[in-house]
Formats: sequence, structure tokens, C-alpha cells
Amino acid sequence: MPTNTVPPNKADAIIVVGAGIFGLSTVIYLAERGYTNVSLFDKQPYEKTLYSYYKGCDGASADINKIIRSAYGSQTIYQDLSLDAIKAWNSWTEELRRGGSVVPPGMSSRDHLWINNGDLSCTDATSLPPFEKATIENMNKAGYRDTQLVNDNEDHLLLAEKKGLYSNMQPFSKKVLGVLDSTGGITLADKACRFALHKAKRLGVRFVLGPTAGSVVSTVYDPTSKVVGIRTADGEIHQAALTIVACGGWTPSLVPSLDGFAETTAGSVVIFKLPKALHDRFSPSNFPAWSFKITEGAEAGLYGFPVDENGHLKIGYRGTKYTNPRVQSDGRERSVPMTRWSKDEQIRKVPAQAIKVIRKFTNEYLPELTDVDIWLTRLCWYTDSFDNHFIIDRVPEKEGLMVATAGSGHAFKYLPTIGSWVVDIIEGKGLDRPAVKAWSWRSPKKGETLVNKLMEGSKGNRALRNVPLVLGDAPTSKL
Repeated sequence: MPTNTVPPNKADAIIVVGAGIFGLSTVIYLAERGYTNVSLFDKQPYEKTLYSYYKGCDGASADINKIIRSAYGSQTIYQDLSLDAIKAWNSWTEELRRGGSVVPPGMSSRDHLWINNGDLSCTDATSLPPFEKATIENMNKAGYRDTQLVNDNEDHLLLAEKKGLYSNMQPFSKKVLGVLDSTGGITLADKACRFALHKAKRLGVRFVLGPTAGSVVSTVYDPTSKVVGIRTADGEIHQAALTIVACGGWTPSLVPSLDGFAETTAGSVVIFKLPKALHDRFSPSNFPAWSFKITEGAEAGLYGFPVDENGHLKIGYRGTKYTNPRVQSDGRERSVPMTRWSKDEQIRKVPAQAIKVIRKFTNEYLPELTDVDIWLTRLCWYTDSFDNHFIIDRVPEKEGLMVATAGSGHAFKYLPTIGSWVVDIIEGKGLDRPAVKAWSWRSPKKGETLVNKLMEGSKGNRALRNVPLVLGDAPTSKL
């Protein structure tokens, strides 16, 4: 763990780069603990675009929905963190329901921040995979017996019926074997971020948002190589005692020390716009969040959601995590986000493999979607670590610099709580806790099996330039 851990004074300037979940949660907890000079920078004008991907937002947190789950197999660090986060989601909902000044502009006190409709982890196998078995065992040990409901167990089907989740146990047209995590469901991601941003502003956090004043192009060093702030696209230098880079897929480009430790990768997402006749069939009350053979390679790795209030149904593919290696100013290749909103070639195209796997699944398990065109596609850029653990720590040999990153596709659910951990680490509190140790600056151990292979470069078989891409939007989406 880095040794440069002297916390800033409460009046010192602290800059957070990135208004996704890590950044938002961090500034909320900094403000709540009495830090009075906290600023957050982001290139997206989120108060205007409202975290809507349809309005040009390209960060992973800018989305219509994300999965909430406590099911984590043997990874009890995240199980416990999730259970705490769900309590915090309920607390935020209660706060929103009180109305008044806590309600963000354009939102209502009746809006949902999350929906407890369950998360189904399923397979076409005839027996439960080890992950699901471990989840059931560890949730029982934690005192959450009868929350993990196996969908071929008659007693569990009765429990699901009592919880109002019976139809969510077997939501597809073809039967699957799975476990419904009844503690989980979905968060309405854009609304949740808007609530968090508004909460932070009410606590006194200063936001600098927009493509020039809010866009951070580099960190700034003093003659001793200490990081003393940031430079933005308008040429301004902003001084800070501590700079925290938490800008998702853009983090490795700003912090090259992450090379070999974390890399920006893309999940492939399709959105169907459903006819009204299908809205009830796929509503959250009848249809859960779900994943299908999520860790089983290029021909699987799917997850999905119920329909939202606008008739949009999202399915994602992470069977292959794609990269976009580009030569950076220091001459090294790093993967950088490439979205339909960027000024880059192929911006509306997605990997053909993703469309093929998604369409194969929907044709077999969701035939109602067979004649529904794909309405929109996106590449959703995450930052993966080599072991899927977050990275929340000071950067070695870079005094004044910290990162909160490597959400690895599963961090959004911690929006209401992860900032407390970040501030603890800033203040040097509880550094012996297992989660903090897991998130510390680290390297793969000799012989360690890596969850994610990183830095394969432009010649790798996951680089977008080396895979067939298709225009996934209607009317060419039926492949």
C-alpha cells in the first residue's frame, strides 16, 4: 500500500475528477465529514443532460438501469457491502419521499431510485453452478436465510409467491435453472445519479461541468513531482491538496501508473423499444433483473432488465470484454473509450459477436422479441482490474494523487455507500479491513490466475479494430 497517506485538512482544496458513482459518492461523504472545499469536475453537463445516454452522456454511470444484488458466491466482501448498500438505497428513497428541497429539478418525490424485483442468476445446466451454491451458503451464514430462492424448489416457489416474485422465478419462455436473489433488483441509474448530484450540491460541493471548463486533460505537478491539481480543456489550472481520479474508462489515460493493473473495456448493449402490448409482460412486477451464464465465455455472458417507463428493454453482453487500444502521448498503447458520441470512426457499430449471442438468446428464451428490431446499441466502457476488485488507494510515488476506479462492471450498486470507504481510506481509517486490503494498490501474484487479461494491445483478439462490427440498430439488427 502506498505510504503517502497524510490526510488533507478539512479546509484544504480537494478535487474529484468524474461525476459517476465513485465521484458522486466520494464528494457526498467528504462534505458530510466536514471537508469544506470540495470540487467535482466532469466533461459532461449532467445538470442539462440528466445522465441520459440518449442525450450524449457516455459514462458507464449514465444509463437507464443497473443491477442490484447481494449474491456474490464466496466473495463475502461484496455480499456484505451490497447488503449495507441496499439499506442505504432504502434510506435515500425515504429521503426522496419527504419531498421539498431534497427533490432534484425535474424529478418527483414519487420517483423510484431502485426497485426490489429480484435478480435471477440462471443457466441451461441441470445443476446449480458452484457460484450459486456458495451464495446460498454465505447468505444463510449472514442471517439472510430464504432470500436466495431456487426456481425448481417447491418451497422456494411458495416463498416467492408470498414475496410477490413468483413470475420472476421463471421469466423466460423456456425454463432455466437459477437462483433469484430476492434482496436485489434494479436501480434507475440516471435518476439515482441525479439524486446524488443534487444531494452533493446541497451539501456544498462545487460542480464544474461541461466540455471545456469541466474536462480534465491532465494532472499538474510541482517541482518535487507532487500532484498539486488539474488542468482543464480551457487551459485553466486548478490547485488541490488532494486530487482523486474517478472517471471510469478515462481513468487509465489520466493515471498511466495503472498500466497492467486496470484497463478500459467495453460491454456491448442493445436496447429494444417494446410495443405497449409487451409492457406488462416485461414490467418489473413480472420480470426480474437477470444474468445468464455470465462468466461462461464468448458464447454466453448475458444480463438484462425489465422494461422501463419509456418502453425500453436493455440486454447486455460481457462474454467478451472489448478494448480500443490507442497510442497515448507517452508512446504507450492504452485502451480508451469510443462511443457513438465521440468523434471517431465506427461510432454506431458494435461487435457482431454480441448481436449474434443476444439474438440467439432472445430467439430461444424471449421469442416475443423476435420481431422487435433493436432500437439502439451502445458500447458501455468500464475499467476492469486484473482480479475484478476495485482500486481505491493513493497512487505510489505520486503524492497528492488518488484513484477510485476499476468498478469492473459491478460497482454502481454501491453509489450510496462507497464514498464512505473512500473517505476512510483518505483519512487512514480501517485500513486493515478485508475490503480495503482488496482495493489497495497491488500487482498479480506469481502464478495467480487472472480474472481479466489486460493490456493485450492493438494486436489482441479483443481489440475492436480486429473484430467484425455491425450497425446493430434497426433495421439491420436481425442477424
